[in-house]
Amino acid sequence: MVTLEEISQLLYGAGEEVAGWQDTQEDLISLAAKSFPGKAFCVVTQWILIDLTVTPDEKEKLTNLGLLPMTLFAHEIVLDSKGRFQPAMWVRSNFGKSFTQGCMFETKSTVYLLLGTGQRKEATVGAAFSMTVG
Repeated sequence: MVTLEEISQLLYGAGEEVAGWQDTQEDLISLAAKSFPGKAFCVVTQWILIDLTVTPDEKEKLTNLGLLPMTLFAHEIVLDSKGRFQPAMWVRSNFGKSFTQGCMFETKSTVYLLLGTGQRKEATVGAAFSMTVG
């Protein structure tokens, strides 16, 4: 069972500070369009890359599916290319497929564009995926 303390630590506890995209939002969107043509994107700030603590078997299963034992949480959406999310909402992604250039976190359906500085933390799958909208 996931505790409130685990969720609190994940959202607000200390983590490793990580630099995302430090230039303009427009340049980041342009880079994403070249790297992932036609794929939906979501620009986020106040983000947390979450390295999931998984067993070797779980890691192998994810790898076989082409997934990383990682997810992303962002306290603030700046822009969603498909209008699925409104600005200032929060978002938690599904498992990642790739993490490139230190600023683009790709999932099956979306590339999350990491604007500014964020954090990197570890968490259990239960804690990371306990945050749902609704």
